[in-house]
Amino acid sequence: MKIYVREGNFLNQDETKIYTADPSALGLFGLAMVTFVASSQKLGWTSGTSFIIPWAIFLGALAQVYACVNDAKKGNVFGATAFGGYALFWFSVAMTWMISNGVFGEAMKASADVKQLGIAFLGYLIFSVYMTIASLETNKVLMVIFILIDFLFLGLSLSTIWGIEAGHELAAWSEFLIALVGFYGSAANVMNNTFGRVFLPVGKPLGIFKK
Repeated sequence: MKIYVREGNFLNQDETKIYTADPSALGLFGLAMVTFVASSQKLGWTSGTSFIIPWAIFLGALAQVYACVNDAKKGNVFGATAFGGYALFWFSVAMTWMISNGVFGEAMKASADVKQLGIAFLGYLIFSVYMTIASLETNKVLMVIFILIDFLFLGLSLSTIWGIEAGHELAAWSEFLIALVGFYGSAANVMNNTFGRVFLPVGKPLGIFKK
C-alpha cells in the first residue's frame, strides 16, 4: 500500500508494507474438519448428510475461501488455486446435499441425475492430478494430502458413475486419511510459526521440477 504525505505543495511517496499471516493453517483445518465429518458418513459411522452441510459450508468452504484470498494477496498461485478450488467444491457439495434432502423442492430432487455429480467428481480428479504434480514442489505433507485427494475423487468417480462399490470404500478411507494428515499440516503450520523453529516437520519439496 502506498501512503502519500503532503509537505507544502509537494507529495512525498512512502512505501508501507503490510504483512499477511500465512493462512494455510486455517485452510488446512477447514479441510481436515469437513473431511473428518464427511468421511464418518461414508464409512457408516454416522448417517445422513443434514448435519454435514454446516461443516461443508463454514469449514470446507468459507475457511478455505479465506485462505484462498489471503494466499492470493501474498502472490501464492498454488495456495490460492488449491484453497479456492476446494472451497468451491464444498459449496457445491453442500448445495447437492440440500437438493437431495428436498430443500429446494421435491421436483428438483426427483429430477437430479447422480451421474452428473459423478462427472463433476471426474473433473475434480483432473484438477487434483495437476495440483498434485505442483504439490511436489511444496512440502511432503501437502504432497501426501493431494495424493489422497486423487484417490478420493477416483473412488467417488468410480462409485458414482459406474456404481463400483470398491470405489466408495476407496473414497471413504481416503477422505478419512485426508482429515488426519490435514490436522497434522495445520498443527505444523501453527506450531512451527509460533515457536520459530521446526516443531512438527513437513518435509522438503522433492525438487524434481524446480531447483
